[in-house]
Amino acid sequence: MGDVNNRTTKHAIEEIQRVDFYNGHLRAVQKAIEQGVRMKGFIAWSFLDIFEWGSSYTQRFGICYVDFKNKLKRIPKKSAIWFKNFLNAK
Repeated sequence: MGDVNNRTTKHAIEEIQRVDFYNGHLRAVQKAIEQGVRMKGFIAWSFLDIFEWGSSYTQRFGICYVDFKNKLKRIPKKSAIWFKNFLNAK
């Protein structure tokens, strides 16, 4: 799930669609585990906005925003904060 790389930094960080996706997906995984499915691991694609062979830098897939014009500054997106809270929940 990539975001088009034509938004402002503030708008890119305030993403909702990726949060909804991970929330729904991981809740379904949790339900499957409760029903006896063996889950070995989960990876979010991707941690950082990176170069993609098929789309160069035109799509942003990371849960952390990379400002390519400002010394590669990294800013956690809403999905990164959601992930942190999800993983720390008891």
